[in-house]
Order: sequence, then structure tokens, then C-alpha cells
Amino acid sequence: MTLDLPTAILGALLENGEKTLAGIAHDPMPVVKLHCPDTGGIWLLAELDPRDPDRAFGLCDPLPGAPRVCTVSLAELGKFRGPLGLAIERDLLFQADRTLRAYGEGALAAGRIIA
Repeated sequence: MTLDLPTAILGALLENGEKTLAGIAHDPMPVVKLHCPDTGGIWLLAELDPRDPDRAFGLCDPLPGAPRVCTVSLAELGKFRGPLGLAIERDLLFQADRTLRAYGEGALAAGRIIA
């Protein structure tokens, strides 16, 4: 099972990843918010690695209470099921209103991602 993301979202994630790979300093806006209804986990993804498009980068808090900036595998997210068997879902209404760094600072202060 893989995480199914629309082409436009994948393109925006790759575009941000290409900037990072090229050494262009930037603080991207998260492109997509994923969440797990079973665990309350949240992933705000901002980039895909152009060399490995399965590897995404963003602010992750799979079990709320320990948010961190890290890389995750889209394939692994697609396989994940919570205790009730629910899969990770894309938040269809999410629109980033600040940069990944700002979300991270807010998460650090709150102890969880607030998006």
C-alpha cells in the first residue's frame, strides 16, 4: 500500500526538494498535512528528495507530544494503520499559513503540532 498524493502536491514537494538539493536557502511552506485518526498523529510535509522521491521532509508528530523535523518514507506512511486499523489521511482543507520553521516553533512551544 502506498500513500496516494495528487500529482500537483507531489510536484510542489519535489520543487521544494530541488531547491534544497541545489543549495538554495529557503524556508518552505508545508505542502500537505497528513493525519492518522487513530493516533492523532500529524505530518506536515514540505519537500520530497528528488534523488529518492519516497523520502519526504517535514514536521512530524506520529504520536502527539514529540514533534520533530525529520524525513519519512511515503511508502511506510501508506502502510501504517492505527490501533483501529485506520490509515493515514490527507487533510483536504489544509492550507499552510506560515513556513515550516514557524510551524516547528509553534509545535515546540505547544508540545504538539498546531495546524
